[in-house]
Amino acid sequence: MTQNRAINSPWMYAFGMLAMMIPSHAFSTFYSYYYVEKLGLGIGLFTIARTIFLIWDAVNQPMAGYFSDRTNTKYGRRKPWIYISIPLFVLSFIMVFSVPGGMSEFGLFTWFLVSLLLFEAIATILWVNYGALFPELFRGGQLRAKASSIQQGYQIVAILIVSIAAPIIIGALGYGLMAILLSVLFVVFMIICMRFTQEDPDTRSAPQMKLKEAFSSTLHNKPFWIFNLSNSFAQTVNGLLSATIPFYAKYVLKIPEEQVALLLASIFVSVIPLVGVWYWIIRRMDPVKAWRLSLWAYAVSVIPLWFGGSLVGGILAGICVGFGLAGFFVTPSLVNSLIIDRDFAATGRRREGVYTAVSGFIIRSSGLISALAFLIVGIIFGYENGDNPGDDPETTFRVLISLVPLILLAISIVLSYFVKLKGEEYK
Repeated sequence: MTQNRAINSPWMYAFGMLAMMIPSHAFSTFYSYYYVEKLGLGIGLFTIARTIFLIWDAVNQPMAGYFSDRTNTKYGRRKPWIYISIPLFVLSFIMVFSVPGGMSEFGLFTWFLVSLLLFEAIATILWVNYGALFPELFRGGQLRAKASSIQQGYQIVAILIVSIAAPIIIGALGYGLMAILLSVLFVVFMIICMRFTQEDPDTRSAPQMKLKEAFSSTLHNKPFWIFNLSNSFAQTVNGLLSATIPFYAKYVLKIPEEQVALLLASIFVSVIPLVGVWYWIIRRMDPVKAWRLSLWAYAVSVIPLWFGGSLVGGILAGICVGFGLAGFFVTPSLVNSLIIDRDFAATGRRREGVYTAVSGFIIRSSGLISALAFLIVGIIFGYENGDNPGDDPETTFRVLISLVPLILLAISIVLSYFVKLKGEEYK
């Protein structure tokens, strides 16, 4: 009996990316605006909550990867964790955007902190286990390039769904119902992904490292750390752009909230064909060089955002951002998989979970960098929240959406030149 060709197909695996990116992008785009601008949480308390989360994340990210690697059931190592997390992820996502009315600022801070810790902890389990499947299911450079490109194509579809639908739903029904409706899409697409994903039983029988040995080996992998530190600065730009766009639309472009969907769509519609361009590029280049090129393109692409002054100007700047963003979507997973393959060749142990988790923690630290940038720029220009935006909120958000990303990407580019991997091992 022949195996169903859809099983472990890159097209079916990518439904997981589509599923998780719908609530994740809605969270990253609207939670800052919801709590700071709409509900009036001060950016100081907002930053404290993000800092506490990062400390918590330092524990739960690596442990999620370690326990995932050591799980051994007839259903696999990763899938049981994903199935358990699906309903919990839905509940925590809805909680983030369902703040009860009449709260004091301390009550609002407490709700934000608790919901943030729950949402991010469960998201960690999902992303670690889903991401750990990638280097296990797809072996070889060409297949990985194809799978990564398809994944990122699905990611853009998810972002478009959120960018177009979420502002409309929020305007008509509010943030809470937006979270509920997007959660339904998450559940449907995640179940489709899991239905057509089968883990390799040989990976479960491979010898496992103990906790200290697993993390010690990871900590001494220099290319891994430099790559992820570089990526964390670039990832900060992703989060900062998403979180700042609603503010940018209000204070810089001076457009109504209903038109935010057009601005978001301008960025991500352009990304779809550009992912194909980057797929063509990476098939002809060493993956590390392609990744580095994507960082340069991303840095150049954020400059036009400074000059936006209307909806049309914002849309044109957004299209420019799309090219750099498309490259950064596609290339990092290829380099990360290459690093994991080198580790397996050296140790004889597959530790996709640990590597994915530690990588996730380093990159997720970008959330704190983003929050600190928001706080520092806010202090400099006097922005506190929607009730007290300061004397020059326009410059505040020009700096946050263009100048700060340019600086962060410059740091990322410099670090990228210290990542040395042999391209021959990728082929």
